[in-house]
Amino acid sequence: MKAPRPTKLEVKNVSLAHHNERTKQTLPVLDDINLSVFEGELVSIVGPSGCGKTTFLNAVDGLTKVTRGRILVDGHDIAGPGPDRALVFQNDCLFPWRTIVQNIAYGLELQGMAKNERRERALRLVDLVGLKGFEEHYPHELSGGMRQRVNIARALAMEPELLLLDEPFAALDAQTREFMQVELLKILARAKATALFITHQINEAVFLSDRVVVFSARPARIKDIIDIDLPAARTLELKHEASFVELERRIWRLIEEEAAKTGMMTVG
Repeated sequence: MKAPRPTKLEVKNVSLAHHNERTKQTLPVLDDINLSVFEGELVSIVGPSGCGKTTFLNAVDGLTKVTRGRILVDGHDIAGPGPDRALVFQNDCLFPWRTIVQNIAYGLELQGMAKNERRERALRLVDLVGLKGFEEHYPHELSGGMRQRVNIARALAMEPELLLLDEPFAALDAQTREFMQVELLKILARAKATALFITHQINEAVFLSDRVVVFSARPARIKDIIDIDLPAARTLELKHEASFVELERRIWRLIEEEAAKTGMMTVG
C-alpha cells in the first residue's frame, strides 16, 4: 500500500464576500469551502461562469482576503502573497524588452539572487519547458504557446510549493491549447509540482487532473469532487476513450444543474 501523500494545501471553512461601498450591498462569493490538495497533485476547479473560481484562486494566492476560514500551505496560514505560491495568468504578461531567459529570471532578480545563479536556473527551466535554443529570443519572436511556456517557467523559477494556474490556455487557439495540455503534464511531472488549475473547459480539466472539483453557482460551494481514474501517462487519444467521455459527461451534468439555477440554461 502506498504511503499517503503530504497535504500541500488546506482550505478550511472558507467563505468570502465582496462589499460594495457605493451601493452598500454585500455579495457572497464563496460559502464554506473545504478542500485539501496533496503533494504532486493537479486539481482542477470547474463550475458555471461567474461562480467564483478565480476569486477562490486569488484567495489561495493571498491577493484577496477571506471573510471567514483559513487557508494553509504546508500547515502555515497564509496572510498574503508569498514565494511559496506562484500564479500563472490567462495572458503571458512577459516583458517585451527582455529576452526569454531574462523574463524567466525576473522574479529571482527581484529577490536579489546573483546574476550568474539566476541565469543558470533560468537556463535549466528553458530546457525543462522545451524551449532550448530560444533563450535569447524576445517574446514577439515566439508563438502564443511558446510564450505561455515561458510564463510557466517564470513561475517555476521561484520554486513555489504550489503553482496556481488561472485559465492559462484561454488565449490560445484550439489546436495549440490541446498540445499545451500535453506539454503542461510533462513540465509539471519533471518539476514535481503541485498545481491548482482553473478552467472553463471540462475536457481540459479531465485530461489534466488527478481530481476535478465542481463548484456550485454563486455563492460557490463544493458540489462534488470527481476522482479522475485514468492512466498517469496521457496522450490526446485518451479523449476519445469511453471512460474519458463518461467522466466529461458526468461533470457537465453537474454544471448544467447549477447553470439552470442561475437561469443560464434549462435542464430537461
